[in-house]
Amino acid sequence: MAITIYHNPRCSKSRQALQLLRDNGIEPEIIDYLKNPPTASELRDILVRLEVKAIALTRTGETIFDKMNIKPENLSNDELVNFMAEHPEVIQRPIVIRGQRAVVGRPPEKVLELV
Repeated sequence: MAITIYHNPRCSKSRQALQLLRDNGIEPEIIDYLKNPPTASELRDILVRLEVKAIALTRTGETIFDKMNIKPENLSNDELVNFMAEHPEVIQRPIVIRGQRAVVGRPPEKVLELV
C-alpha cells in the first residue's frame, strides 16, 4: 500500500521521518505542502484519518497568527481548516498517510506505526 508524506524539506523532523521511511525500504509519494498545499477538503480527509480536530494539526505558535491578530483556539474547526488551506505554514509536519490511517511524524518515529 502506497505511503504519502506531506513534507517540508526545511524541517528537520520532516527530513528525519522521510529518512526513516526510506530506511525501511519505503519510497513515499512526497508532497511539498508549502508549494502544493492541501485543499480544505483534503485537510478534512486528513483530519478524519488522524482522528483529531483541526487544532491538533495546527502549529499554533506561528507568527502569522499574531500578525493577523488571530487566536487559533478561538476559530471553529471549519474556520481553522480553511485558514490552514490558505496558510499551509501553520500545518503540523510531516503528515504521513497510508490507506485510511495517518500520523503526524512528531517525533519522527511515529511514522513507523504505518510501516
